[in-house]
Amino acid sequence: MEIIHKYFPDLSRKQDRQLALLQELYYDWNEKINVISRKDILHLYERHILHSLSIGKFFSLNHSLKILDVGTGGGFPGIPLAILFPESKFILVDSIGKKIKVVKDIIQKTELHNCIAIHGRAEKVKQEFDFIVSRAVTRFDSFVSVFLKKIKPGQTAEFPNGIIYLKGGEFEEELKNFKKQIIVYSISEIFEEEFFETKKIIYLKKK
Repeated sequence: MEIIHKYFPDLSRKQDRQLALLQELYYDWNEKINVISRKDILHLYERHILHSLSIGKFFSLNHSLKILDVGTGGGFPGIPLAILFPESKFILVDSIGKKIKVVKDIIQKTELHNCIAIHGRAEKVKQEFDFIVSRAVTRFDSFVSVFLKKIKPGQTAEFPNGIIYLKGGEFEEELKNFKKQIIVYSISEIFEEEFFETKKIIYLKKK
């Protein structure tokens, strides 16, 4: 938790307790199901929780928003963001049943009342959302072609509704059709750890 406190020193007691509980829960589940790779579980707070929370350094999502996490896997970025932004509602979707089983258990045990998990394909979710978040489940252009239509028009007090996408490596070619709609944020500007050197947040505004 030290790395979380380093960048988020103003968490409430409840948020602090919820985030601290994640280590025990994920370690326990990882003994039964390979939710997180054996290598990465040793860096849970840096590579999964803090990476997820990086969105909160660029976007304030505490405006009673409705947010979809596509391909949430073990609950990232949805669970850490739901802890950070308790006023908004998060829906976490994944097609792998055993991972959603883990996510549901963690939601229950951390008493995350603003968060639900659904087993299924996110493409089939009928609702509209203010924002869609994801951790690079596919090419960005392919993702946009499927999910942009699920974002309702509008904006918070600060920025238009849209897609917030965590991605690393080389992806410029994937963005060529959206140049006027996107902003790319470098996570290394706010987190000094080596892991974040190539990590970005792609934000695509709904027209």
